[in-house]
Amino acid sequence: MTQDPRMLSAARALARSRRLVVFTGAGVSKESGIATFREPETGLWAQYDPMELATHEAYVRRPEFVWSWYEHRFGAVAAASPNPAHTAIAELERLLPQVSVVTQNIDGLHQRAGSNDVIELHGSMFRFKCLSGEHTGFVLDDFADQDEKPPRCPQCGELLRPDVVWFGEALPADAIDRAQALCADCDVLLVVGTSGVVYPAAAMPLLAAEAGATVIDVNPERDAIAAAAELFLQGPGGEVLPELVVAVREHLAG
Repeated sequence: MTQDPRMLSAARALARSRRLVVFTGAGVSKESGIATFREPETGLWAQYDPMELATHEAYVRRPEFVWSWYEHRFGAVAAASPNPAHTAIAELERLLPQVSVVTQNIDGLHQRAGSNDVIELHGSMFRFKCLSGEHTGFVLDDFADQDEKPPRCPQCGELLRPDVVWFGEALPADAIDRAQALCADCDVLLVVGTSGVVYPAAAMPLLAAEAGATVIDVNPERDAIAAAAELFLQGPGGEVLPELVVAVREHLAG
């Protein structure tokens, strides 16, 4: 069994948890080869102008251009696989009474890894809605027979767009409300791969800490969340979380 006292403390807290929330960011997806948006020099927004790709106005102005960029992203994400961080988080669901995942990621990898209760704060690349937002919940199969790009809404004929949060748009009310409620009621919040700088999502760890939860931060480098966390485990999630799961399993076994 690991002798790292911080790992042992984290495993002990998780093993005792009755209501665990795992809060994940782009760092988890990065380990599956998916480019992050905000990382300096290598992030997508360092290479592309977000105002030309991730706003309602840009889509109305150049729908074919924006759709083609997302179509490339669809392929990259579909080709990616869940990494050990995703699978470790899913394993916690099998070990503990209640585990929910609140994610800033839009790639669906948590679900593919086996997590069942996933709240997507920024939407999903694999869901679509019409430009007005009146008709939602479409998937690729719903318009696979269309030759037009961007495709049209099967119900109203308006352009379809990815059901993700673009600049200038609010987070989905149902997702943010449920995430806040879970964080305010959890006894442990496990934060993985997020820098804690994008609000309102970044307020989740503070909400949990103020409610008395144990906050555990897993990240390669110390970040804004580490200062407020009770425990900081340094390293990428794909390395730290499998070790943490082993320690939790050993703790549960007595």
